[in-house]
Amino acid sequence: MDGTKALALESWCQAHGRSFLRFDYRGHGQSSGTFEDGCIGDWAQDAVYVLDHLTEGPQILVGSSMGGWIMLLVALERPERLRALVGLAAAPDFTEDLMCSELNAEQRVEMERDGQVILPCDYDPSEPYIITKRLIEDGRTHLLLRDPLNIQLPVRLIQGMKDTDVPWQTALKIHDVLVSEDVEIQFVKNGDHRLSENHDLKRLTRTLENMLKDIEGTGEKHT
Repeated sequence: MDGTKALALESWCQAHGRSFLRFDYRGHGQSSGTFEDGCIGDWAQDAVYVLDHLTEGPQILVGSSMGGWIMLLVALERPERLRALVGLAAAPDFTEDLMCSELNAEQRVEMERDGQVILPCDYDPSEPYIITKRLIEDGRTHLLLRDPLNIQLPVRLIQGMKDTDVPWQTALKIHDVLVSEDVEIQFVKNGDHRLSENHDLKRLTRTLENMLKDIEGTGEKHT
């Protein structure tokens, strides 16, 4: 929650008189627990709990990478609480499509033997990822890109074309499965996975501002 995008959104909301909430899932950032003890279902429950207990009125969810998957799961669980979604390099189904599929034979044996496998982190080689068998198996119970996704909300997706973690085609898959007819994708030609440069942050806040203008034409006020 101390990431560049979260802080930029908080600053924009404060400047425009909007309430804003950011949080870390269990095992992430400042939250207690360890990453390897969690899974997609746990983190989706965290997000639903925060929505239920720490917010009031209609909300717009913003999710980046794995947060984009969680965002969609929350939209399915609490559609009546939400008004729109904004995803940045959203990565639904990544445990199956982007992680499990990339494991080699040796790593698959390690996963079965030890219940986990250690993968290098491109951003910080000193802190490799520990991917557990539970994470992979739980992810399979939350896959979203195989069937129509019954979300009727406006959705805005921002995706870097040079993202080496989430292929840009993933945004098209999300677009195709969403039932909503109000879905837009912004492809960023030179954008990477993080989308945290100044021009990326301006694009993010501009997207949020334009979405608010659109949906508040109905007279609603959103936080």
